Amino acid sequence: MTRTHEVWVFAFDGVRLLDVSAPLEVFSTAGSGYEVRVCSPDGRGVRTSCGLRIGADRAVGEVRGADTLVVPGAVDVERCVAVAAEVAGLAGRSGRVASVCTGAFALAAAGLLAGRRAATHWEHAAELARRYPGVEVSADAIHVRDGEVWSSAGVTAGIDLCLALVEEDRGPEAARAVARDLVVFLQRPGGQSQFSAASRTPPTGHPVVRPLLDAVAADPAADHSASALARRAGMSARHLARLFREQVGATPAGYVERVRVEAARILLEGGASVTGAAARSGLGSDESLRRAFARHFGVTPSAYLARFRTTFSS
Repeated sequence: MTRTHEVWVFAFDGVRLLDVSAPLEVFSTAGSGYEVRVCSPDGRGVRTSCGLRIGADRAVGEVRGADTLVVPGAVDVERCVAVAAEVAGLAGRSGRVASVCTGAFALAAAGLLAGRRAATHWEHAAELARRYPGVEVSADAIHVRDGEVWSSAGVTAGIDLCLALVEEDRGPEAARAVARDLVVFLQRPGGQSQFSAASRTPPTGHPVVRPLLDAVAADPAADHSASALARRAGMSARHLARLFREQVGATPAGYVERVRVEAARILLEGGASVTGAAARSGLGSDESLRRAFARHFGVTPSAYLARFRTTFSS
């Protein structure tokens, strides 16, 4: 008979609710082989950052050991740092330790990330690196594993992290089953960027630039060369480039590539081949797609496609 895998999620006042609930849902959905419980500093319920109170099964001192310890984050990173002693004590009695979002600050303050790679919410990555220079912060990774210490990016990345933990324990089929039950479309590879191309583009209502952005998004494979965009805008390519830098923070070519890479990603997820995605997104060749994908997502399209199909295809 397989031994039950004990998962403890550490909750404290100010913790983000989804940072707690996402691991609970993933491991609970994975089945009876996991025993998932919540502990708090004193065993009492805690108030989350959104105001909802959640209960605890035990106090930290009553937890004898954990196969997996999950340390969620908080909006205020000081709340994470304040519970470092409790986290250090729990980690010393745990097999593997994982943080969600700014929970990485608790791990770092507890000395668990010294000399290790780690991820956290993109807004706090620079602060984590500044405070703890011994930590190699992967600023935009979805999740990172360094030995038996795992860390993830902001909020929903905790789902990706816990699915990866389930996959390590039980294999891709089990992770796939959990993802289907939770209606999670895709488990993102750990090295993938936290940002989609669209999310990096600031909104703008500029009367010239906005229609061009919409046209590119509507048909990425069309002719969106600098000269073609300039003709549509009724101005010189140089003037348009200046407007794009002001309004979008990128050149016209840079923005077009972002949208095309995002379109290629969606095509790959929908079952297109690398060659098909390259052609239909407007990137053209396999090599152009490979280079653009590596720049934007930190992974090749073939590796991305293999990961998607291995973990979540039927």
